[in-house]
Amino acid sequence: MRIEARVAAKRRLIEEALEGLLRRDDGLLLRAMRYAVFPGGKRFRPLLVLSSGAYFAVSPSLLVPFACALELIHSYSLVHDDLPSMDNDDFRRGKPSLHRAFGENLAILAGDGLLTLAFETMAGAHVSRNKIRLKQEAIRVVSRNAGVDGMVGGQALDITLKTKDLTRAKIEDLIQKKTGALILAAVEVGAILGNARAAEKQAIREYGRNLGLAFQVRDDLLDAHQKKKGGLPERPDYIVFAGAARAGKKLESLIRKATVSLAGFSRRADELRFHALSLLDVKPEVANA
Repeated sequence: MRIEARVAAKRRLIEEALEGLLRRDDGLLLRAMRYAVFPGGKRFRPLLVLSSGAYFAVSPSLLVPFACALELIHSYSLVHDDLPSMDNDDFRRGKPSLHRAFGENLAILAGDGLLTLAFETMAGAHVSRNKIRLKQEAIRVVSRNAGVDGMVGGQALDITLKTKDLTRAKIEDLIQKKTGALILAAVEVGAILGNARAAEKQAIREYGRNLGLAFQVRDDLLDAHQKKKGGLPERPDYIVFAGAARAGKKLESLIRKATVSLAGFSRRADELRFHALSLLDVKPEVANA
């Protein structure tokens, strides 16, 4: 089966699982949570969980709860990111942002609900007794990367860091936390649940770190195109720091580093290579996939 077909099959599996988690219609809050998750973007993070785990021969039944959890965390972060107190965005993925559609109070609660459901989903993942330690470690990694040392900390930097104070170290720290942390967690979870060797874990972390940076640089390039059309307000990003031309070269360099880190992996890692190379296609589209 071609890589594209395998990835499409994994995406369908993720959509079905997310539908199952949010199928209940228990009122306005659940409808708001569904609105935040469907229709989704490219499901990049959950796909990374499944592709990484597949390389390490992890059962999809174990990977799917973690894949869904990463997407729920990502979705909650977008809901809160759009709030008037944060970026005050009116649209997300081509439709009114959640607080515009349901009100700010329900948007906050929907984000809280998605975050809580993510951890409930991971905790409920069925594992054999000899893999409980691996499950606990995977949850710990997701927790760390979603919290103050990862995504939440990155969001704090995003709203406090001034563009005039940008340095390479500061902008890359912001990106690595705000965007890169969940991407790193996604590939690391697959390796952890597959009980990967130390050298393999190190390689997959290097892949994830470069991929996370590349994803945001690409996103910033897409945002820059929208700014030319009078779309988005300026914020601290890689384009503001380096300019579009240098950002494009940085993207290529990061993708090259990500794929090189998998040099010791067999052809079974081609899905991971595919995900990295897919970021080189920088065309105007809906950002924050």
